[in-house]
Amino acid sequence: MFSSSQAIQSISQQVKRCWRLGAIISLACLMTACASLNGEWTNEPTKVSKTGKASRAPRVNVDKDSVGALSAPYNDLWDRVIDGFEMEELDSPLVIKHVRWYADRPEYVDRMMSRSSRYLFYIVEEVERRKMPMELALLPFIESAFNPEAFSRAKASGMWQFMPATGKDYKLTQNVFRDERRDVIQSTDAALDYLQRLYKMFGDWQLVLAAYNWGEGNVSKAIKRNQAKGLPTDYMSLQMPDETRNYVPKLMAVKKIVLDPKSFGLKLPELQNHPYFVIVTTSKDIDVELAAEFARMTLPEFKAMNPSFNKPVILGASDPQILLPFGLAESFQENLNNYKGRLSSWTAVQLGARETVDKLATRLNVDANQLREINGIPRGMRIKPGSTVIIPKTAKNSDVPVHLANNAALMLEKEVAQKKAKSKQAKGKSAGNKKAPVKKAPVQKAPVQKAPVQKANNDGSKKSKSTTLAQNPKKAN
Repeated sequence: MFSSSQAIQSISQQVKRCWRLGAIISLACLMTACASLNGEWTNEPTKVSKTGKASRAPRVNVDKDSVGALSAPYNDLWDRVIDGFEMEELDSPLVIKHVRWYADRPEYVDRMMSRSSRYLFYIVEEVERRKMPMELALLPFIESAFNPEAFSRAKASGMWQFMPATGKDYKLTQNVFRDERRDVIQSTDAALDYLQRLYKMFGDWQLVLAAYNWGEGNVSKAIKRNQAKGLPTDYMSLQMPDETRNYVPKLMAVKKIVLDPKSFGLKLPELQNHPYFVIVTTSKDIDVELAAEFARMTLPEFKAMNPSFNKPVILGASDPQILLPFGLAESFQENLNNYKGRLSSWTAVQLGARETVDKLATRLNVDANQLREINGIPRGMRIKPGSTVIIPKTAKNSDVPVHLANNAALMLEKEVAQKKAKSKQAKGKSAGNKKAPVKKAPVQKAPVQKAPVQKANNDGSKKSKSTTLAQNPKKAN
């Protein structure tokens, strides 16, 4: 039988489930109402884009539609997060150690939590839709402190810290113009896909998290080693690096803080349970700075929402996903529609042959230093064939075509190698053009006389022998 406390807890959970169900039904009604607005708003998967991907985030095409307002019938996002917690508690002193670490750094926690306010709703939506434990929505706190621009020494990038190879495995575009490891939508979808695949492999969320940090191959080997020794194969029983040993405890520490921040002298920011941003799409190239201006955002604010754009131009051909706060999307559309000037200051060309920056700048009549800066080309490097180079746009240039927008690459090599090759070629030609040397008659030198060397005779007296340095007969000929 249940105790009274257990019964109360059970009733409380049922009430929460009913509340959530009612909220979901209300939101569904709201989405239906939004469809009747001028804006093209939907929370269903969009049609597959040119990049072969779909997103369930609110989406508006600003080329033709207006942006409708949206409000959700929820109050507190943290309540929704807590309600979705499912993972077992980890019995380890490391959890308390990390709770204390965070508690001793309230300013760091405040910054981390503040950053999460932009992105957490979308992550919670996706975790809930996939029926995954809500603890996973807190994982970016551990990976990157919810910084989508985070970059590690190991070259992991983005909020979910994807390595380049893993990013490619999960179809995250990485080229000259954008890095989707830093894209909030694409990286979140890829990370949750990866975590789901790991769960199918290991069937245990703690092992899944260990594999996400350490690699699935390493976790599999550690499990096999313990199996061979007849040892348990749970997370706490496996031999693993310190970073991985502390990985799950860190997540459990954040979970404890979310559950009861006051107990640790911390405070969570108020997060309303509705979307923070809307996705805006356009088919036209537009400068990042101009897009920020249209949205009435500062450039740093715009980049914080859209860190995947590597260059100062957003390419329409790549079906870009521009994230804007809901309240600013309408301003963006209105300003874009009323703007009569040129939207982009940059375009791109693909080189057919090796070329130095200086020669390319001369050929295009642009500043060489500007080309180096915008393309990130160090001095002393030249551009390999097939590379895509960003150049200032003129009236004659059109927007960047789709094949460059999606496949642009920049390949460099040292200019020194070219100079050495030319130097060797020049020496070879010079040697071939030289005339055969004219032999001159040798100058006869007078023999050098040396003092006689005295040697003793058998009788004790000395005999003399004169030595002469003779000419080499070969030189005399």
